[in-house]
Amino acid sequence: MSEQVEVKKAICMWCHGHCSVAVEISNGRLVKITGNGDHPHGKALTSLVKACPRARAAAEWFYHPDRLSYPLKRVGERGEGKWESISWEQALDEIAEKLKTIREKYGAEAIATSSGTARTADEYKARFFSLLGSPNSIGQGQICYGPDNLIASAIIGWPADHMHLRPETKCILLIGTNPHASTRHAWFPIRDAKKAGVKLIVIDPRRTKTAEKADVWLQLRPGTDTALLTSMINIIITEGLYDKDFVEKWCYGFDELAGRANEYPPEKVAEITWVPAERIKEAARMYATNRPATSVSMMGLEHLANGMEALCARFILPAITGNIDVRGGNMLRPSHPQIVPESEIELNDRVSPDQKTKTLGGDRFRLLSWPGYDLIQENQKRVWGTPISRLHNCFAHAPTVFRAMFTDKPYSVRALITMSSNPMVTMPNTKLVYKALKSLDLYVVMDYWMTPSADLSDYVLPAASWLERPTVYTFGDTIGFIGAGEAALPSVVEGKYDRKTDYEFWRGLGIRLGQEEYWPWKNLEEGYDYRLKPLGYTLKEFVSKRNGYDATRSEPKKYEKIGFATPTGKVELYSTILERLGYDPLPRYEEPPESPISTPELAKEYPLILITGGRFQPYFHSEQRQIDSLRKQRPNPVIQINPEKASELGIRNGDWVWIETPRGRVRQKCEYFKGIDPRVVHAQHGWWLPELPGEEPWLHGVWESNINVLTDDEPDHCNKIGGLWPLRALLCKVYKVKQC
Repeated sequence: MSEQVEVKKAICMWCHGHCSVAVEISNGRLVKITGNGDHPHGKALTSLVKACPRARAAAEWFYHPDRLSYPLKRVGERGEGKWESISWEQALDEIAEKLKTIREKYGAEAIATSSGTARTADEYKARFFSLLGSPNSIGQGQICYGPDNLIASAIIGWPADHMHLRPETKCILLIGTNPHASTRHAWFPIRDAKKAGVKLIVIDPRRTKTAEKADVWLQLRPGTDTALLTSMINIIITEGLYDKDFVEKWCYGFDELAGRANEYPPEKVAEITWVPAERIKEAARMYATNRPATSVSMMGLEHLANGMEALCARFILPAITGNIDVRGGNMLRPSHPQIVPESEIELNDRVSPDQKTKTLGGDRFRLLSWPGYDLIQENQKRVWGTPISRLHNCFAHAPTVFRAMFTDKPYSVRALITMSSNPMVTMPNTKLVYKALKSLDLYVVMDYWMTPSADLSDYVLPAASWLERPTVYTFGDTIGFIGAGEAALPSVVEGKYDRKTDYEFWRGLGIRLGQEEYWPWKNLEEGYDYRLKPLGYTLKEFVSKRNGYDATRSEPKKYEKIGFATPTGKVELYSTILERLGYDPLPRYEEPPESPISTPELAKEYPLILITGGRFQPYFHSEQRQIDSLRKQRPNPVIQINPEKASELGIRNGDWVWIETPRGRVRQKCEYFKGIDPRVVHAQHGWWLPELPGEEPWLHGVWESNINVLTDDEPDHCNKIGGLWPLRALLCKVYKVKQC
């Protein structure tokens, strides 16, 4: 038979690079993926995809025998690992009927959903829940991008954490992020800029590959970022290095900020952070005098109990130095004007004021819930015409939701639908999550694989991957571009598999629950045709004629014409939104809930500071552990320990060690790492073991090395503004695993 080769243009969703790729198919079978050379950024994409280990393993991933192929229904006890294969129609009928019963008995708020890292069509999930009447959506967005978006929106009026490297850029400030390991699409431009003479400042407890390239590396004590950043603000103000003209014309609350920053002189902050005062001064001066400067913080700040306050300081820095909305600085890029925005698809106006008040944790952690989102979208609509999307930025508080599942306080949560997420691995305090999931009346998981979370569910549904579904991606409508791709392979092959898109799942449930008039599009492609209609293309036309890409040209200093989307119309160094919500309107440092200073007695038993969540290749979050070619590169979970400390503890490089906190212990392999303070250890996140049995007690190895068994989700320890749970400044002890 002659070879029939075709190439489809898709959007890879295996990380947040969202690369436009060419999927090569021979006789109906996936062969390989490469960068889309026809794309406007084709040269860069070609290099990125060629270097990506996940891309090289595409066929291995797609055809893996363990991928879910048909809907499964639990027939034994929960966690027993006994399943039967059923049809989609039966699954949707039964799930809808159970949801209807729960809604009638307990109210719509008794039905919750958990999401992953924004790589599904979440705007349609929001639509379903808006129509259902439940405000209880939880997900990784509460500690990933959501806090960043909402603080930036409160202070500046729009998300501003996108690195804007241009020939004009003279300085890059990276705060708690390691693009070399996490966002390679960002790392290569940073590397090239550094070679061209651009200054690089890195704030990170670890000497990562990124930190190695820095002109100034600030190795701070984990969790003390707010103090460090506010001290940099203090230096810039007291030395007169701020942009006086921009501050006078376009900033609100400068005098109040100066007063607060005065509480953080570098000598005092050096004692708090372990960073010498002269290094803090050097970094502040370098950032303030090399303009335009761009800055990125990513998740390093969002994983801290004091993270929202740190983010306040982080966005004040570019504001007072005149680096907001200038070429080479932190540009504001409003939604693309020729696409139906996600906020419109979400039908947010269908969530009644009464239901909003039932959002679990929303009365306490108000900025990242309806109270904060409503204040912010009001200003964004006035200035930009449309707000950022809700589902990435407005949440119930996950630890509070899980507690409600087994305490029935403040009310019962009886059902959870998990979409593209794995809460048994990715949520804090795994023991509590386990107890919560076991107590549900209905638990539904839609995923590619049987995960530790799916092991505990009532229904497991096979999801179509990005290779099997179309994609339109706008990053929550926050950066003024549209990326689109077609489905490269069928999601249904008779006799082999029957997978569906998340859109088909939500629509199927919605129709069964009386929402039919709000689901006019029969499939995801029709839904995307509707969203692209203002641009004048169908999805297929947009991919074929425009290579699935369009971006607005964002002019600098837009504020001179329209102001900022804040209540005062200026950058709010003193945030009136935070003040209105009942919080301190200025950044203020607080010790981590566990630290040698805040809990000295606990530190006697647990003397090391534990940080988690640092990204590492070749995996993305908790994914790809079952892919042999990737697992060979990183076969075991690793904890980085300074060799000096490890030797003191009698631990050799490569030894298995126990990591213990007040919440339990797990084991990982010791890796000597000189780039970490002897008082700090870093443990990898996202580890479960697909090779182990799925039934209890194994649950695919979720108790073995999963660092979230040890992390803290106590609401009193979460960030008071946004509810962020602390992942990067805990106390632990480490000791060698005794061989049997």
